[in-house]
Amino acid sequence: MRKDLMKTNCYDVEDTLIIAGSCLDRMQPEAYKELERISDNIYDVCLEETHINMVITKIIGMISRVKINKIIFASVDKSPHCVQLHYIENEIRKAMDIDNIEMVHYVAVDNKLIEISKETIKKSKSLSELEQMK
Repeated sequence: MRKDLMKTNCYDVEDTLIIAGSCLDRMQPEAYKELERISDNIYDVCLEETHINMVITKIIGMISRVKINKIIFASVDKSPHCVQLHYIENEIRKAMDIDNIEMVHYVAVDNKLIEISKETIKKSKSLSELEQMK
C-alpha cells in the first residue's frame, strides 16, 4: 500500500521499507510494479517539495523505533531532485549505526529497475572526481 512518507507515523513501519520518488508510479509504472512485488510497504516522497534533511530525520525516527531489516530507495533516472534519495543512506550512516540494515538503490529506466551501487552513488556526488575519469 502506498503511503506518504512524511505523513506516516514513525511506528507504522514494517520489516522492509521502500522509499520511492512520488512520481515513479506515473512515469515508470512497470518499474513501480516491480517494487510492489518486493513489498507493498512503499512510502512516497517528493524531494522537489520536501527538503532532504526532513526526510533524513523522518527515516532516522523510523529506524530508531521499529525493527527494520531492509530499506530500498527508488527513483526515476536523471531527475535532479530524485537523485537526492540515494544520498540519504550516507547521511543516516553519519548519524547512527545502520550496518544491520540492508540498503538497496534502484533507478527506473525504460520501465525497469536498475540497481545502483554505493560506489556509483558516492561518485555522483563528486563532480571533480567524475571529471578526472574522462
